[in-house]
Amino acid sequence: RPPERPRGASESARHADQLLDEIGLEIRGDLEAIRLWRAAGARISGEWRVHVPRGLAREIVRRSAPREFTQHARNPARSVQIGASHTVFAPAYGPPFVSDLDGGRRYGTLEDFRNFVKLTYASPWLHHSGGTVCEPVDVPVNKRHLDIVYAHIRYSDKPFMGSVTSAARAADSIEMCRLLFGADFVESHCVILGNVNVNSPLVLDGEASRVIRTYAAANQAPVCVPFILGGAMGPVTTAGGLAQCFAEATFCVALGQLERPGSPAILGNFLSSMSLRSGAPTFGTPEPALAYLAIGQLARRLGVPLRCGGNLCASKIADAQAAYESANSMWPAGLAMSYEKFVMDSDQLGAFHTLARGIALDDNGFALEAFREIGPGRHYLGSAHTLANYQSAFHDFELADNNSFEQWSAEGGRDLLQRANRRWKSLVEAYQPPPLDPARDEALREYVTRRKRAMPDEPG
Repeated sequence: RPPERPRGASESARHADQLLDEIGLEIRGDLEAIRLWRAAGARISGEWRVHVPRGLAREIVRRSAPREFTQHARNPARSVQIGASHTVFAPAYGPPFVSDLDGGRRYGTLEDFRNFVKLTYASPWLHHSGGTVCEPVDVPVNKRHLDIVYAHIRYSDKPFMGSVTSAARAADSIEMCRLLFGADFVESHCVILGNVNVNSPLVLDGEASRVIRTYAAANQAPVCVPFILGGAMGPVTTAGGLAQCFAEATFCVALGQLERPGSPAILGNFLSSMSLRSGAPTFGTPEPALAYLAIGQLARRLGVPLRCGGNLCASKIADAQAAYESANSMWPAGLAMSYEKFVMDSDQLGAFHTLARGIALDDNGFALEAFREIGPGRHYLGSAHTLANYQSAFHDFELADNNSFEQWSAEGGRDLLQRANRRWKSLVEAYQPPPLDPARDEALREYVTRRKRAMPDEPG
């Protein structure tokens, strides 16, 4: 049975509307957000709870949020189209730990962060540099956003995300983009995203709502992501969690539109399960996969771009469990960004690019000239068609070993994890930074230095 039917989408949207109207969503500590919602027609109960009349949040989004938009990269060839039929691949977000075959699991550092930005830049299959690809815990928490954004700018020329841990840090991220792109360009073009989490269930922290408004006010795109583990931050049933997720995300996207109508926005989703025996989060289970398909239908009906997580697993190492759970859905159970699994997953993304291209139905694809040349009973290895298509005929995985057993043994008998370890190290060693205008680089470094001097260190 298909996981979503037209009636299912309508029912999910109806229940989301009912949650926002009947239960409401609290915005704790942001009086301006409360004022915006009251002016839009919402009812306010108590100090912070916002009750949105049924259909109003979706109406606000449909009225002004763009169906698709371009996020501009500093290299125009790397700019990405977000929304409609476009798919953008980005790396993992937010793990405090990193892991590799040599050192095991440890806290992430700024050097690790820079390495992952470099690896993302080196991957032909990742369109986007991401955001906090790992947490650089060796930098004070109130200053690390400056190093994070600068690393994205300096070590890659792909689009990226900014800070969301406070409105001031979001403003710093946007200001650094003004130094990079020019203030006039940023005013009219999206150059940065901000991945903002809802404090599920049905609470939007005031700092998070201010971050949404900060990005929207600057005509940049908040990515509004409920974080729901069924049984903890939401009900155990998939339909209930789906309605909650859609309600929370739509509410946040609508808030951005109230701040600045027409500003870009992305409806996000992180809906997963948990073990009801132990309370531990579980990943790679079928229920979230169904929810991801359904939230995609809801986002298309609403007319906004969608952000979904994927490739999630509960395994602590890059083993068979990691592989099959990733196929169903970083290592969230270990909260770690693995160097080896990063290059393994990037290698797999290449296959998704091939699948997305589909089957070429042109003259070359049908290969009639090759049939005429070869005829019955002969092989095609030396045909003109094979030679002309030799380099692009089949997807070639960089890490897979297709040699004979004897050749594999003679070359060291390395398994996939060992090959991935060698691969990420060679990519970092061979890295060459993309060119960056020296004057803009100097302005960015001066800004980072000035902002760091203006505040005392805060421990993480």
